[in-house]
Amino acid sequence: MILGLLLALFAGALVGLQNIFNSKVNEQSGFYATTTLVLGLGFLASLTFGLIFEGTHLFNLQNMKTWYWFSGLLGVGVVICLVQGIKLLGPTYAISLALTTQLVVALLSDSTGLMGLEKVPFTPKQLIGVLVIVGGIFVFKFVGGNEKQQVSSKVS
Repeated sequence: MILGLLLALFAGALVGLQNIFNSKVNEQSGFYATTTLVLGLGFLASLTFGLIFEGTHLFNLQNMKTWYWFSGLLGVGVVICLVQGIKLLGPTYAISLALTTQLVVALLSDSTGLMGLEKVPFTPKQLIGVLVIVGGIFVFKFVGGNEKQQVSSKVS
C-alpha cells in the first residue's frame, strides 16, 4: 500500500510539472505542435521502455477489446484542454479543476462499475471528500481576491 501511495504522489507531481512544461511549449509553438511533441515523445519513451522491459510481449494484445485501442485519442484531448486551460486560468486553478473532475469521474466510474470496473459502493464519506475539494477550489479562486488588486495598486 505504501508503494501505491508513493507512486500516486509521484504521478501527481509529474502531471503538475508536465502541464507547466506543456504550457511553456505552447507559448512558443501552439497547442497542436505541443500535443504532437508531448504525445510523440511519450510514444517513443513508452515504446523504448516497453521493448526493454517486456520485449515482444509488449505487443500481445489479442484479448483486448478493440475500442480500448482508442484511449490514446483521449490523451490528445487532455493535452489540448489542459494547455488551453492553463493559458486561460493559470496552472493552479486549471490543474485543480482538472484533478477534481478526474476524481469525480473516477468516483462515478467506481460506484457504477463503468467499463467492467469492480463496483465500489458510493458512501457519504466520498461525497463529503469531493465537496471539501470543490470548496477548497472555490476558496482558492474567489475568497480574498482583492489581495491581488491591492498589491498591484500599491505597485502603481
